[in-house]
Amino acid sequence: MARRSPALFAWLLCGTLDICYAAVWSVFAGSDPGKMLRGVAKGPFGDGAGEWGLGGALAGLATHYAIMAAMIVVWFAAVRRMPALREPWWLNGTIYGFGLYLVMNAIVLPLRFGAPFPPPDLVKGAVALFPHIFFIGLPLAWLTRKDPV
Repeated sequence: MARRSPALFAWLLCGTLDICYAAVWSVFAGSDPGKMLRGVAKGPFGDGAGEWGLGGALAGLATHYAIMAAMIVVWFAAVRRMPALREPWWLNGTIYGFGLYLVMNAIVLPLRFGAPFPPPDLVKGAVALFPHIFFIGLPLAWLTRKDPV
């Protein structure tokens, strides 16, 4: 029987929760998921990726899961080196999610797109913070709270 991969499961779970949230939010904001994904693709592929149609959306989806892989790898490496991160899982997951939010919104997005930090619209800031904590940090911490990774 093949051994289960907790990291692979975490990557698929967190990546899917996060991108579904972004897709739903883009619809509520009056846009569409394809445009949102093409916006993600602009990060590594340049502004022209916004004009790539389906290819740009797929590139954005691949970019999203690549970023998510980095987030998962860092958490799993940290838990291996510091088992104390397992408890209290809810606190450490929240802190990790907040840290991910800071890296993405205070460093990556301002460097690539010139996005201001903190965001002038606090609602948009909360919309960006929520998935980092509830769809990445907390699930990761919960999944690794007991079993060795």
